[in-house]
Amino acid sequence: MLAITLTGCASGDRLIGRPDLQIVPGAEFPAPTPKTASYGARPYVIGASDKLDIVVFGVTDLSRTVVTDPSGQISLPLVGRLEAAGKTPAQLSELIADRLRRYVRDPQVEVNADTINQSIAVEGEVRLPGAFPVTSRMTLLGAIARAQGLTEAANTSYVVVFRRVGQQDMAALYDLRAIRQGVYPDPEVYSNDVVSVGESRARRVFQLAFQTAALLTAPLVAVINRQ
Repeated sequence: MLAITLTGCASGDRLIGRPDLQIVPGAEFPAPTPKTASYGARPYVIGASDKLDIVVFGVTDLSRTVVTDPSGQISLPLVGRLEAAGKTPAQLSELIADRLRRYVRDPQVEVNADTINQSIAVEGEVRLPGAFPVTSRMTLLGAIARAQGLTEAANTSYVVVFRRVGQQDMAALYDLRAIRQGVYPDPEVYSNDVVSVGESRARRVFQLAFQTAALLTAPLVAVINRQ
């Protein structure tokens, strides 16, 4: 009989971070975009590579279609470069109009989204890692579900969400088991977030041991400490 005792990894399962990464408690993780009180609706917020139709009424030479660059900026005649990412079309309209006032009397500007490229990335110990479109409100459990759930080696107590808020890179650590049990609310996730599901070393070792034992047709007894 093969007996294996797998020790817990709680001491190593903490988010260390880097100098330019601000780590915050999950309950204090700020949203990168404006939100409404409606559960299912959120105002569209411009992101990188979005295609925008910009209309300056009465000034056709300034009206055009632009695509935000990878950093979320656009460039317009007389206006110059603008940070479009993170703003709603209405907010961007006001900003463009404000810059045009020195050249155009009472400018009226309208910004409409032609093509929206907003997605969330889920990687690590999920069955289908990749980028998934975000068209409405999405939660952490919802994002995991879009990735077809966790693998057998997933560490449910080590799920990190990376997010850029303004000019600051931020991250928060979540415990999916506690969320599923209703101990903590299921947090909302946003376009451009990256969800990373950690690996449980104990579960991975157990899998390898089980596979080896199966090949050797030997009984396997495993004791897995709580992750």
